[in-house]
Amino acid sequence: MYQERLKIDWITVALWLFLALFGWVNIYSATYSGDHTALFDFSTFHGKQLIWIGAALLVALIVLFTEPRVFSNGAYPIYALVLLLLVATLFLAVTVNGGKSWIEIGGFRFQPSEFAKFATALALAKYMSAIDVEWKQTRTKLTAAVLVLLPAGLVFLQHDTGSALVFLGFVLPLFREGLSGGILVVGVAAVALFILALLVNKYILLGALVLLVAFYLFVWLNKRTGRDWWRAVAVLLCCAAFVFSVDFVYNHVLESHQRERIEVLLGKSEDLQGSGYNVHQSKIAIGSGGFFGKGYLKGTLTKADFVPEQHTDFIFCTVGEEWGWVGSSIVVALYVLLLVRLVNMAERQRSTFSRFYGYCVASILFVHLFVNVGMVLGLVPVIGIPLPFFSYGGSSMLAFTILLFVFIRLDATKNQLY
Repeated sequence: MYQERLKIDWITVALWLFLALFGWVNIYSATYSGDHTALFDFSTFHGKQLIWIGAALLVALIVLFTEPRVFSNGAYPIYALVLLLLVATLFLAVTVNGGKSWIEIGGFRFQPSEFAKFATALALAKYMSAIDVEWKQTRTKLTAAVLVLLPAGLVFLQHDTGSALVFLGFVLPLFREGLSGGILVVGVAAVALFILALLVNKYILLGALVLLVAFYLFVWLNKRTGRDWWRAVAVLLCCAAFVFSVDFVYNHVLESHQRERIEVLLGKSEDLQGSGYNVHQSKIAIGSGGFFGKGYLKGTLTKADFVPEQHTDFIFCTVGEEWGWVGSSIVVALYVLLLVRLVNMAERQRSTFSRFYGYCVASILFVHLFVNVGMVLGLVPVIGIPLPFFSYGGSSMLAFTILLFVFIRLDATKNQLY
Protein backbone atom coordinates (compact mmCIF):
# COMPACT_ATOMS: atom_id res chain seq x y z
CA MET A 1 0.00 0.00 0.00
CA TYR A 2 2.89 2.34 0.72
CA GLN A 3 4.20 1.91 -2.82
CA GLU A 4 0.75 2.59 -4.26
CA ARG A 5 0.48 5.85 -2.31
CA LEU A 6 3.72 7.02 -3.94
CA LYS A 7 1.93 6.80 -7.30
CA ILE A 8 -0.84 9.18 -6.29
CA ASP A 9 -1.03 12.28 -8.48
CA TRP A 10 -0.30 14.85 -5.79
CA ILE A 11 -0.58 17.77 -8.21
CA THR A 12 -4.26 16.93 -8.74
CA VAL A 13 -4.72 16.58 -4.98
CA ALA A 14 -3.07 19.98 -4.48
CA LEU A 15 -5.37 21.60 -7.07
CA TRP A 16 -8.41 20.17 -5.27
CA LEU A 17 -7.20 21.41 -1.89
CA PHE A 18 -6.34 24.89 -3.17
CA LEU A 19 -9.72 25.33 -4.87
CA ALA A 20 -11.55 24.13 -1.75
CA LEU A 21 -9.63 26.45 0.58
CA PHE A 22 -9.79 29.44 -1.75
CA GLY A 23 -13.54 28.83 -2.09
CA TRP A 24 -13.81 28.81 1.71
CA VAL A 25 -11.92 32.12 1.89
CA ASN A 26 -14.39 33.66 -0.56
CA ILE A 27 -17.41 32.20 1.24
CA TYR A 28 -16.16 33.97 4.37
CA SER A 29 -15.91 37.20 2.41
CA ALA A 30 -19.31 36.78 0.75
CA THR A 31 -21.01 36.41 4.16
CA TYR A 32 -18.76 38.88 6.03
CA SER A 33 -20.82 41.71 7.50
CA GLY A 34 -18.06 43.87 8.93
CA ASP A 35 -18.61 42.89 12.56
CA HIS A 36 -15.45 40.76 12.57
CA THR A 37 -17.17 37.39 12.64
CA ALA A 38 -14.87 34.73 14.06
CA LEU A 39 -13.08 32.81 11.35
CA PHE A 40 -13.87 29.49 13.04
CA ASP A 41 -17.46 30.20 14.06
CA PHE A 42 -19.11 26.92 13.04
CA SER A 43 -22.61 28.37 13.18
CA THR A 44 -21.88 30.50 10.10
CA PHE A 45 -21.74 29.50 6.45
CA HIS A 46 -17.96 29.66 6.30
CA GLY A 47 -17.69 27.72 9.55
CA LYS A 48 -19.96 24.99 8.24
CA GLN A 49 -18.06 24.89 4.96
CA LEU A 50 -14.82 24.34 6.88
CA ILE A 51 -16.45 21.33 8.52
CA TRP A 52 -17.45 20.02 5.10
CA ILE A 53 -13.93 20.49 3.78
CA GLY A 54 -12.63 18.51 6.75
CA ALA A 55 -15.22 15.78 6.13
CA ALA A 56 -14.30 15.75 2.43
CA LEU A 57 -10.63 15.36 3.35
CA LEU A 58 -11.50 12.39 5.57
CA VAL A 59 -13.60 10.83 2.79
CA ALA A 60 -10.74 11.40 0.33
CA LEU A 61 -8.34 9.53 2.60
CA ILE A 62 -10.80 6.64 2.93
CA VAL A 63 -11.13 6.48 -0.86
CA LEU A 64 -7.34 6.47 -1.31
CA PHE A 65 -7.04 3.52 1.08
CA THR A 66 -9.83 1.57 -0.66
CA GLU A 67 -9.06 -1.29 -3.01
CA PRO A 68 -9.83 -0.02 -6.56
CA ARG A 69 -11.78 -3.15 -7.47
CA VAL A 70 -14.41 -2.08 -4.94
CA PHE A 71 -15.44 0.73 -7.28
CA SER A 72 -15.47 -1.50 -10.34
CA ASN A 73 -17.33 -4.42 -8.75
CA GLY A 74 -19.67 -2.13 -6.85
CA ALA A 75 -20.54 0.16 -9.76
CA TYR A 76 -24.00 -1.26 -10.45
CA PRO A 77 -25.00 -1.69 -6.77
CA ILE A 78 -23.96 1.92 -6.05
CA TYR A 79 -25.93 3.08 -9.10
CA ALA A 80 -29.02 1.14 -7.97
CA LEU A 81 -28.74 2.52 -4.43
CA VAL A 82 -28.58 6.10 -5.68
CA LEU A 83 -31.58 5.51 -7.95
CA LEU A 84 -33.54 4.34 -4.91
CA LEU A 85 -32.49 7.51 -3.08
CA LEU A 86 -33.65 9.63 -6.03
CA VAL A 87 -37.03 7.87 -6.01
CA ALA A 88 -37.31 8.30 -2.24
CA THR A 89 -36.51 12.01 -2.68
CA LEU A 90 -39.67 12.45 -4.75
CA PHE A 91 -41.73 11.49 -1.69
CA LEU A 92 -39.58 12.59 1.25
CA ALA A 93 -37.94 15.78 0.02
CA VAL A 94 -38.30 19.18 1.63
CA THR A 95 -38.81 22.20 -0.63
CA VAL A 96 -35.77 24.47 -0.95
CA ASN A 97 -35.88 27.43 -3.39
CA GLY A 98 -38.73 25.85 -5.33
CA GLY A 99 -37.00 22.49 -5.77
CA LYS A 100 -37.69 19.21 -3.99
CA SER A 101 -34.26 17.61 -4.18
CA TRP A 102 -33.23 17.64 -0.50
CA ILE A 103 -33.80 14.92 2.08
CA GLU A 104 -33.74 16.06 5.70
CA ILE A 105 -32.81 13.65 8.52
CA GLY A 106 -32.53 15.01 12.04
CA GLY A 107 -31.80 18.57 10.92
CA PHE A 108 -29.21 17.37 8.41
CA ARG A 109 -29.93 17.88 4.71
CA PHE A 110 -28.31 16.17 1.77
CA GLN A 111 -28.96 16.22 -1.96
CA PRO A 112 -28.94 12.78 -3.63
CA SER A 113 -28.78 14.33 -7.11
CA GLU A 114 -25.19 15.45 -6.43
CA PHE A 115 -24.14 11.84 -5.77
CA ALA A 116 -26.09 10.61 -8.78
CA LYS A 117 -23.40 12.01 -11.10
CA PHE A 118 -20.74 9.90 -9.38
CA ALA A 119 -22.95 6.78 -9.49
CA THR A 120 -23.78 7.31 -13.17
CA ALA A 121 -20.09 7.74 -14.02
CA LEU A 122 -19.30 4.43 -12.30
CA ALA A 123 -22.16 2.58 -14.01
CA LEU A 124 -21.31 3.94 -17.47
CA ALA A 125 -17.62 3.11 -17.00
CA LYS A 126 -18.53 -0.42 -15.90
CA TYR A 127 -20.77 -0.91 -18.91
CA MET A 128 -18.24 0.53 -21.37
CA SER A 129 -15.56 -1.80 -20.03
CA ALA A 130 -17.64 -4.87 -20.93
CA ILE A 131 -16.05 -6.95 -23.69
CA ASP A 132 -19.22 -7.17 -25.82
CA VAL A 133 -19.87 -3.41 -26.13
CA GLU A 134 -19.93 -2.32 -29.76
CA TRP A 135 -21.20 1.06 -30.91
CA LYS A 136 -22.56 -0.39 -34.14
CA GLN A 137 -25.13 -2.25 -32.05
CA THR A 138 -28.33 -0.39 -31.26
CA ARG A 139 -28.44 -2.15 -27.90
CA THR A 140 -25.21 -0.43 -26.83
CA LYS A 141 -26.55 3.05 -27.60
CA LEU A 142 -29.88 2.38 -25.90
CA THR A 143 -28.25 0.95 -22.77
CA ALA A 144 -25.88 3.91 -22.43
CA ALA A 145 -28.79 6.30 -22.97
CA VAL A 146 -30.90 4.60 -20.29
CA LEU A 147 -28.05 4.67 -17.77
CA VAL A 148 -27.81 8.45 -18.20
CA LEU A 149 -31.45 9.41 -18.75
CA LEU A 150 -32.89 7.39 -15.87
CA PRO A 151 -31.20 9.40 -13.07
CA ALA A 152 -31.50 12.60 -15.12
CA GLY A 153 -35.26 12.06 -15.42
CA LEU A 154 -35.65 11.45 -11.69
CA VAL A 155 -33.67 14.62 -10.94
CA PHE A 156 -35.82 16.56 -13.41
CA LEU A 157 -38.96 15.39 -11.58
CA GLN A 158 -37.51 17.01 -8.45
CA HIS A 159 -37.78 20.40 -10.24
CA ASP A 160 -33.98 20.58 -10.37
CA THR A 161 -33.57 21.28 -14.07
CA GLY A 162 -30.00 22.54 -13.69
CA SER A 163 -28.69 19.30 -12.18
CA ALA A 164 -30.67 17.27 -14.72
CA LEU A 165 -29.04 19.11 -17.63
CA VAL A 166 -25.58 18.38 -16.22
CA PHE A 167 -26.12 14.72 -17.12
CA LEU A 168 -25.84 15.70 -20.79
CA GLY A 169 -22.12 16.03 -20.07
CA PHE A 170 -21.87 12.23 -20.09
CA VAL A 171 -22.21 12.38 -23.87
CA LEU A 172 -18.67 13.77 -24.16
CA PRO A 173 -16.85 10.65 -22.80
CA LEU A 174 -18.89 8.50 -25.17
CA PHE A 175 -17.26 10.21 -28.16
CA ARG A 176 -13.86 9.11 -26.84
CA GLU A 177 -15.12 5.53 -26.97
CA GLY A 178 -16.33 5.77 -30.57
CA LEU A 179 -19.78 7.34 -30.51
CA SER A 180 -20.54 9.10 -33.80
CA GLY A 181 -19.94 12.83 -33.85
CA GLY A 182 -23.19 13.21 -35.74
CA ILE A 183 -25.07 12.98 -32.45
CA LEU A 184 -23.23 16.06 -31.18
CA VAL A 185 -24.14 17.88 -34.41
CA VAL A 186 -27.78 16.93 -33.93
CA GLY A 187 -27.66 18.19 -30.33
CA VAL A 188 -26.17 21.54 -31.31
CA ALA A 189 -28.68 21.87 -34.16
CA ALA A 190 -31.56 21.12 -31.78
CA VAL A 191 -30.42 23.86 -29.38
CA ALA A 192 -30.06 26.29 -32.28
CA LEU A 193 -33.53 25.43 -33.59
CA PHE A 194 -35.01 25.81 -30.10
CA ILE A 195 -33.54 29.30 -29.76
CA LEU A 196 -34.58 30.31 -33.27
CA ALA A 197 -38.12 29.02 -32.67
CA LEU A 198 -38.33 31.36 -29.67
CA LEU A 199 -36.90 34.35 -31.53
CA VAL A 200 -38.41 33.90 -35.00
CA ASN A 201 -41.97 33.16 -36.10
CA LYS A 202 -42.19 29.39 -36.56
CA TYR A 203 -43.72 29.68 -40.03
CA ILE A 204 -40.89 31.95 -41.20
CA LEU A 205 -38.38 29.51 -39.70
CA LEU A 206 -40.07 26.58 -41.40
CA GLY A 207 -39.98 28.46 -44.71
CA ALA A 208 -36.23 29.02 -44.31
CA LEU A 209 -35.75 25.29 -43.70
CA VAL A 210 -37.76 24.45 -46.83
CA LEU A 211 -35.57 26.80 -48.88
CA LEU A 212 -32.45 25.19 -47.42
CA VAL A 213 -33.63 21.70 -48.38
CA ALA A 214 -34.67 22.95 -51.83
CA PHE A 215 -31.18 24.37 -52.35
CA TYR A 216 -29.66 21.02 -51.31
CA LEU A 217 -31.88 19.14 -53.79
CA PHE A 218 -31.00 21.61 -56.55
CA VAL A 219 -27.28 20.96 -55.97
CA TRP A 220 -27.92 17.21 -55.88
CA LEU A 221 -29.85 17.27 -59.16
CA ASN A 222 -27.01 19.15 -60.89
CA LYS A 223 -24.15 17.03 -59.57
CA ARG A 224 -26.02 13.74 -59.19
CA THR A 225 -23.27 12.52 -56.87
CA GLY A 226 -25.53 11.40 -54.05
CA ARG A 227 -28.44 9.05 -53.56
CA ASP A 228 -29.67 10.32 -50.21
CA TRP A 229 -32.11 13.04 -51.26
CA TRP A 230 -34.78 11.36 -49.17
CA ARG A 231 -32.70 12.03 -46.05
CA ALA A 232 -33.04 15.75 -46.67
CA VAL A 233 -36.82 15.41 -46.73
CA ALA A 234 -36.76 13.30 -43.55
CA VAL A 235 -34.58 15.90 -41.79
CA LEU A 236 -36.99 18.64 -42.90
CA LEU A 237 -39.96 16.76 -41.46
CA CYS A 238 -38.13 16.13 -38.17
CA CYS A 239 -37.10 19.79 -37.92
CA ALA A 240 -40.67 20.90 -38.62
CA ALA A 241 -42.02 18.62 -35.88
CA PHE A 242 -39.36 19.89 -33.49
CA VAL A 243 -40.11 23.55 -34.23
CA PHE A 244 -43.84 23.09 -33.65
CA SER A 245 -43.17 21.20 -30.40
CA VAL A 246 -41.12 24.06 -28.93
CA ASP A 247 -44.25 25.92 -27.82
CA PHE A 248 -45.47 22.93 -25.84
CA VAL A 249 -42.08 22.33 -24.18
CA TYR A 250 -41.58 26.00 -23.44
CA ASN A 251 -45.04 26.58 -21.95
CA HIS A 252 -45.79 23.24 -20.29
CA VAL A 253 -42.44 21.62 -19.42
CA LEU A 254 -40.31 24.57 -18.28
CA GLU A 255 -41.12 26.34 -15.03
CA SER A 256 -42.25 29.98 -15.17
CA HIS A 257 -39.01 31.29 -13.63
CA GLN A 258 -37.01 29.27 -16.18
CA ARG A 259 -38.97 30.81 -19.05
CA GLU A 260 -38.37 34.27 -17.62
CA ARG A 261 -34.61 33.68 -17.36
CA ILE A 262 -34.44 32.44 -20.97
CA GLU A 263 -36.38 35.47 -22.20
CA VAL A 264 -34.06 37.82 -20.32
CA LEU A 265 -31.00 36.04 -21.76
CA LEU A 266 -32.38 36.20 -25.31
CA GLY A 267 -33.28 39.86 -24.92
CA LYS A 268 -37.02 39.30 -25.29
CA SER A 269 -37.61 40.99 -21.93
CA GLU A 270 -35.67 43.00 -19.38
CA ASP A 271 -36.64 42.33 -15.79
CA LEU A 272 -33.89 43.90 -13.70
CA GLN A 273 -36.01 43.70 -10.54
CA GLY A 274 -37.15 40.12 -11.08
CA SER A 275 -35.66 37.18 -13.00
CA GLY A 276 -32.83 39.29 -14.42
CA TYR A 277 -31.85 40.82 -11.09
CA ASN A 278 -29.20 38.29 -10.04
CA VAL A 279 -27.31 38.37 -13.32
CA HIS A 280 -27.55 42.16 -13.63
CA GLN A 281 -26.11 42.70 -10.15
CA SER A 282 -23.51 39.98 -10.69
CA LYS A 283 -22.20 41.67 -13.84
CA ILE A 284 -22.06 45.01 -12.02
CA ALA A 285 -20.11 43.43 -9.16
CA ILE A 286 -17.62 41.71 -11.47
CA GLY A 287 -17.20 44.81 -13.62
CA SER A 288 -16.60 47.00 -10.58
CA GLY A 289 -13.64 44.79 -9.60
CA GLY A 290 -11.61 46.05 -12.52
CA PHE A 291 -8.19 44.54 -13.21
CA PHE A 292 -6.87 43.87 -9.71
CA GLY A 293 -10.12 43.99 -7.70
CA LYS A 294 -11.16 46.07 -4.70
CA GLY A 295 -9.27 43.92 -2.22
CA TYR A 296 -10.22 41.06 0.07
CA LEU A 297 -13.24 41.83 2.29
CA LYS A 298 -13.63 45.17 0.49
CA GLY A 299 -16.30 44.25 -2.03
CA THR A 300 -18.96 46.92 -1.53
CA LEU A 301 -21.64 45.15 -3.57
CA THR A 302 -20.79 41.88 -1.87
CA LYS A 303 -21.14 43.38 1.59
CA ALA A 304 -24.42 45.08 0.68
CA ASP A 305 -25.97 41.73 -0.37
CA PHE A 306 -26.89 43.03 -3.81
CA VAL A 307 -26.35 39.57 -5.32
CA PRO A 308 -28.50 36.82 -3.77
CA GLU A 309 -26.96 33.35 -3.24
CA GLN A 310 -23.49 34.92 -3.48
CA HIS A 311 -21.93 32.24 -1.27
CA THR A 312 -23.38 29.39 -3.37
CA ASP A 313 -24.20 29.59 -7.09
CA PHE A 314 -22.89 33.16 -7.51
CA ILE A 315 -19.64 32.79 -5.56
CA PHE A 316 -17.63 33.65 -8.69
CA CYS A 317 -18.86 37.26 -8.66
CA THR A 318 -17.24 37.65 -5.21
CA VAL A 319 -13.96 36.63 -6.82
CA GLY A 320 -14.51 39.11 -9.65
CA GLU A 321 -15.29 42.05 -7.38
CA GLU A 322 -12.57 41.53 -4.76
CA TRP A 323 -9.82 39.85 -6.78
CA GLY A 324 -10.55 41.45 -10.15
CA TRP A 325 -9.77 40.13 -13.61
CA VAL A 326 -6.44 38.77 -12.39
CA GLY A 327 -7.97 36.71 -9.59
CA SER A 328 -10.83 35.48 -11.78
CA SER A 329 -8.40 34.43 -14.49
CA ILE A 330 -6.29 32.53 -11.98
CA VAL A 331 -9.34 30.63 -10.70
CA VAL A 332 -10.44 29.71 -14.22
CA ALA A 333 -6.87 28.76 -15.14
CA LEU A 334 -6.68 26.41 -12.13
CA TYR A 335 -9.86 24.68 -13.25
CA VAL A 336 -8.56 24.40 -16.80
CA LEU A 337 -5.29 22.96 -15.47
CA LEU A 338 -7.27 20.43 -13.45
CA LEU A 339 -9.33 19.44 -16.49
CA VAL A 340 -6.26 19.06 -18.71
CA ARG A 341 -4.56 16.99 -16.06
CA LEU A 342 -7.59 14.72 -15.73
CA VAL A 343 -7.68 14.14 -19.48
CA ASN A 344 -3.97 13.31 -19.51
CA MET A 345 -4.46 10.95 -16.57
CA ALA A 346 -7.37 9.28 -18.36
CA GLU A 347 -5.29 8.70 -21.48
CA ARG A 348 -2.56 6.87 -19.58
CA GLN A 349 -4.93 4.27 -18.12
CA ARG A 350 -4.65 0.66 -19.29
CA SER A 351 -8.16 -0.15 -18.11
CA THR A 352 -11.18 0.95 -20.15
CA PHE A 353 -13.08 1.33 -16.88
CA SER A 354 -10.51 3.74 -15.46
CA ARG A 355 -10.10 5.68 -18.71
CA PHE A 356 -13.80 6.16 -19.29
CA TYR A 357 -14.43 7.07 -15.65
CA GLY A 358 -11.66 9.67 -15.86
CA TYR A 359 -13.31 11.28 -18.89
CA CYS A 360 -16.63 11.30 -17.02
CA VAL A 361 -15.02 13.18 -14.12
CA ALA A 362 -13.48 15.75 -16.48
CA SER A 363 -16.75 16.20 -18.38
CA ILE A 364 -18.91 16.75 -15.30
CA LEU A 365 -16.46 19.28 -13.87
CA PHE A 366 -16.25 21.03 -17.24
CA VAL A 367 -20.05 21.36 -17.55
CA HIS A 368 -20.32 22.77 -14.01
CA LEU A 369 -17.50 25.24 -14.63
CA PHE A 370 -18.84 26.38 -18.00
CA VAL A 371 -22.45 26.79 -16.86
CA ASN A 372 -21.71 28.33 -13.46
CA VAL A 373 -19.26 30.95 -14.74
CA GLY A 374 -21.42 31.47 -17.83
CA MET A 375 -24.56 32.24 -15.83
CA VAL A 376 -22.68 34.61 -13.51
CA LEU A 377 -21.47 36.49 -16.60
CA GLY A 378 -24.93 36.41 -18.19
CA LEU A 379 -23.89 34.12 -21.04
CA VAL A 380 -26.20 31.21 -20.20
CA PRO A 381 -29.53 31.02 -18.35
CA VAL A 382 -29.42 30.86 -14.55
CA ILE A 383 -30.07 27.19 -13.75
CA GLY A 384 -28.53 27.07 -10.28
CA ILE A 385 -25.60 24.67 -10.19
CA PRO A 386 -22.55 25.07 -7.92
CA LEU A 387 -18.95 25.78 -8.83
CA PRO A 388 -17.13 22.52 -7.94
CA PHE A 389 -15.15 22.59 -4.66
CA PHE A 390 -15.76 26.35 -4.47
CA SER A 391 -19.42 27.02 -3.73
CA TYR A 392 -20.93 26.55 -0.29
CA GLY A 393 -22.61 23.19 0.21
CA GLY A 394 -21.90 19.92 1.98
CA SER A 395 -23.51 17.61 -0.57
CA SER A 396 -21.67 19.13 -3.51
CA MET A 397 -18.34 19.20 -1.67
CA LEU A 398 -18.56 15.55 -0.65
CA ALA A 399 -19.95 14.36 -3.99
CA PHE A 400 -17.35 16.16 -6.12
CA THR A 401 -14.56 15.01 -3.80
CA ILE A 402 -15.64 11.37 -4.06
CA LEU A 403 -16.00 11.74 -7.83
CA LEU A 404 -12.47 13.11 -8.16
CA PHE A 405 -10.63 10.97 -5.62
CA VAL A 406 -12.01 7.69 -6.92
CA PHE A 407 -10.25 8.49 -10.18
CA ILE A 408 -7.09 9.54 -8.34
CA ARG A 409 -7.20 6.15 -6.61
CA LEU A 410 -7.72 4.32 -9.90
CA ASP A 411 -4.81 6.25 -11.41
CA ALA A 412 -2.55 5.19 -8.52
CA THR A 413 -2.71 1.66 -9.96
CA LYS A 414 -3.21 2.62 -13.61
CA ASN A 415 -1.35 -0.42 -14.92
CA GLN A 416 -3.94 -2.80 -13.51
CA LEU A 417 -7.09 -3.86 -15.32
CA TYR A 418 -10.50 -3.63 -13.67
